[in-house]
Amino acid sequence: MATYKQAAGFDFDESTEHSVLSVQHLIAKEPLSSIPQQFVRPNQEPQSTFSNAETGSLPTVPTIDMKQLLSDEASADIELEKLHSACKEWGLFQLVNHGVSTSLLDKFKHEIEEFFQLPLEEKAKYRKTGDLEGYGCDQIITKDKKLDWGDRLYMTTNPLNSRKSHIIPELPYSFRNTLESYIVELQKLAVKVLDFLGRRLKMEKREMGELFEDGRQSVRITYYPPCPQPELVMGITPHTDGTGITILNQVNGVNGLELKKDGIWIPVNVLSNALIVNLGDIIEIMSNGMYKSVEHRAIVNTEKERISVAMFISPHLDAEIGPVTSLTSPQNPPIFKTIGMEKYVKNFFTYNHEGRSHLEYMRL
Repeated sequence: MATYKQAAGFDFDESTEHSVLSVQHLIAKEPLSSIPQQFVRPNQEPQSTFSNAETGSLPTVPTIDMKQLLSDEASADIELEKLHSACKEWGLFQLVNHGVSTSLLDKFKHEIEEFFQLPLEEKAKYRKTGDLEGYGCDQIITKDKKLDWGDRLYMTTNPLNSRKSHIIPELPYSFRNTLESYIVELQKLAVKVLDFLGRRLKMEKREMGELFEDGRQSVRITYYPPCPQPELVMGITPHTDGTGITILNQVNGVNGLELKKDGIWIPVNVLSNALIVNLGDIIEIMSNGMYKSVEHRAIVNTEKERISVAMFISPHLDAEIGPVTSLTSPQNPPIFKTIGMEKYVKNFFTYNHEGRSHLEYMRL
């Protein structure tokens, strides 16, 4: 007979630290009297406690209208300048009129919610011990590393030959089809966003297009259960993304994303049906520091589950990652290293990349 800890999703390999497979399942078995020590972060920066009045006085995350960017009107130039300012000052913006249909977003929401309601043994099929991809709570990499308060389904989606056979091909039929449709739509959207970034940076068109064509892409679907003591845990550790760009879909309308600006954690109140685009380290490196990758985190609450989908868009593995030639000169010399994308990815997943540490590692 399985012990309680095994039933609650704990892995029992006596040669390693015990890790939790599913936070959702852990808290569903019985009410927690205290937060398990794997999750407790006594020294973390406190969660935002702004009142509604105080939140109204905070700077507002920029909103960019894709329909305006694509128009032939003079307003397109104004919107492009807004985008340029958002990338320099914030590293993140809300994207509205993005072209991804509401019906697809609604169907995807339904499929994701159904997936996370599956029994643990069903979801556990998508996990392999020692693999970064698949289902579960993030693994303990080092003895003193704390776990995030959330379960995720993480998978490489492009190039197609890099997909893991035990994940997407084995997903429930309807979920798999909807996920594939969503991937296609966000790939199209990413091409448009990157084109506008390159255009406003005044990069040569090939410099952006050749790097990201058939690039490395992955999707992380994250389920954050309610937590009885949210001030002790973190949904996702503060970090910058190692990507070119990340497109975030806050699936069920529950806020929890925060970004760090001028030393202050600012909550992002996501507009209905908007997508969040945040710049990753690669865009800051390529732009030689003109555009900023944004440090962000996810917090949780006591009452409501939160679900999000992040799609990560990066260059192909044969690319060279560094400041692009057209944006450097003797007057503006490179401030970052240039390394191959394959080495960059390996460094990112092995390096302690909390906060902005991985970006600082790349700095000359």
